[in-house]
Amino acid sequence: MEQRWPEGPQADPDAARDRYNADMRASRAAIREMFRVELPIAHVGLMLVVVASVFVSVVWSPGTGVIIAGAFAALFVVALVVALLAGKRGWGAARAAYKFTFGWANWITP
Repeated sequence: MEQRWPEGPQADPDAARDRYNADMRASRAAIREMFRVELPIAHVGLMLVVVASVFVSVVWSPGTGVIIAGAFAALFVVALVVALLAGKRGWGAARAAYKFTFGWANWITP
């Protein structure tokens, strides 16, 4: 069966594969850069969660504030388990889970 290439019948399959691999590497690098989070930003996320939990506890009910804090604690535990299953150990796993759980603050800080 003859393959059809966008460049026509004179296309070089190896060159097309190389272009595809280069494009995939660039795409993955852009995604990694978009989701890269530094530890101080994660600290800001934790601070915002604490402030929001206290605020909601005062304005609505303490149970609601506990639910918010518990949801983030559960997310941290799930992220920690995933990091451990991915092969990270000790503080590396805890740091990865912490950044994942509270790194969303990177999208709201300048």
